[in-house]
Amino acid sequence: MKYQMLAQEIITGVGGKENIASLVHCATRLRFKLRDRTLADIDKLKSHPGIITVVESGGQFQVVIGNEVKEVYQVIQQILTLPDETSSVGNPTDKRDNLFNRFIDIISAIFTPFLGVMAASGILKGLLAVAIAFHWLTPDSGTYRIWYAASDSLFYFFPLLLGYTAGKKFGGNPFITMGIGGALVHPLIISAFETSSVTGSTTEYFMGVPLSFLNYSASVIPIIFASWISCKIEKKLNAHLPATIKTFITPLICLVLVVPLVFIVIGPVATWLSHLLAYGYQTIYEFAPAMAGAIMGAIWQVCVIFGLHWGLVPIMINNLTVLGHDTLTPLLLPAVIGQTGAALGVFLRTRDAKLKMLSGSAVTAGIFGITEPAVYGVTLPYRRPFIFGCIAGAIGGSVTGYYQSAVYSIGLGNIFTFTQMIPPSGVDNTVWSAIIGTLLAFAIATILTWMFGLPAVTHPPTEDKADKD
Repeated sequence: MKYQMLAQEIITGVGGKENIASLVHCATRLRFKLRDRTLADIDKLKSHPGIITVVESGGQFQVVIGNEVKEVYQVIQQILTLPDETSSVGNPTDKRDNLFNRFIDIISAIFTPFLGVMAASGILKGLLAVAIAFHWLTPDSGTYRIWYAASDSLFYFFPLLLGYTAGKKFGGNPFITMGIGGALVHPLIISAFETSSVTGSTTEYFMGVPLSFLNYSASVIPIIFASWISCKIEKKLNAHLPATIKTFITPLICLVLVVPLVFIVIGPVATWLSHLLAYGYQTIYEFAPAMAGAIMGAIWQVCVIFGLHWGLVPIMINNLTVLGHDTLTPLLLPAVIGQTGAALGVFLRTRDAKLKMLSGSAVTAGIFGITEPAVYGVTLPYRRPFIFGCIAGAIGGSVTGYYQSAVYSIGLGNIFTFTQMIPPSGVDNTVWSAIIGTLLAFAIATILTWMFGLPAVTHPPTEDKADKD
């Protein structure tokens, strides 16, 4: 019942059913695309006890709920009777959004539907790495192989999942784009890639055009570009074909045209861009890794506040695909744990029962990588705890960056990330430095907040103060 009432009040607060163009959710937020943002009552939503805050960023109207966002989302979907994701392409809001906002909106819509299982897969991979490092399992054992298959299946078949979510986002039939993604990782294509890798030559052609077989498993950019083109073709076909045949003729033409186009043009070009992005990032990172860690540790939570962190997710995944490891994720862990430490400092310092309960629950969520309750409910309203968390994140990030810590599977930044940092050779200094840097961020944020973060008598900040912050 409480979710039903909250869902109804959120729908009213964003301007009613007719004002909602699309809706998705991530770990803590409802992400609306509104037809007219002026119809939303931001102050009313912010004052609701079941809502942490409201953020407008990346072309989205984001209502921060916290850990119960999924339950609220499901109730809203039932009320609206909308599909899981409604295309925002062609909505009036798109015309008012700049290119950066549209990019953030597209990336968040494509990746958020499977964020949870992606994090779970990364954690399982990390735990398997721990089991191998401590000789609890061997790589040739049946137990290891089954669990490894469970942890790796999502990444191996990434083009399938991204084809589905990208197809929905671009307003097409997601099963057509999913079929295109499936073609990229089909056993025949993987076998052809392995053969060409051994022989070192291209021996196959498509209608006289030579083919360059690449390994597209775990790739990101090719299928997103292919899905966008497929959806464009699909819309043109549906607008001109008779209703009696377009159900099967449109998918047929899309598959016949787009799949060869992927292997001839889109795939090689997108793969080149992927390598350019990965090696470009690596060049910048290697120039001053400690400085990179300090900068990312300081600004990461600011990016999270405005929803801009989604712009970095493709870089992390692309690094893993191209380089086999990612050095960006470890830089962000001290920032996450730094805000968690700031929330703990508030918990230890305050005598206000409500603030103590709020900060205590925020600490628990932050340990597992969800910092919105800590930021919006505890540290940001009081300013200094948030600043101390960012400073601590910068210090911890510089330590982690200096030793060039890396992860070998994707996941949310939380305590399980340490298991994902274990290289094939076993635990080394890169792992220990990440642990030290993260603990340092936690300790600094906790101590500074406990000593200087709050006035002598703390009361929850007034709504006016919170709004100004």
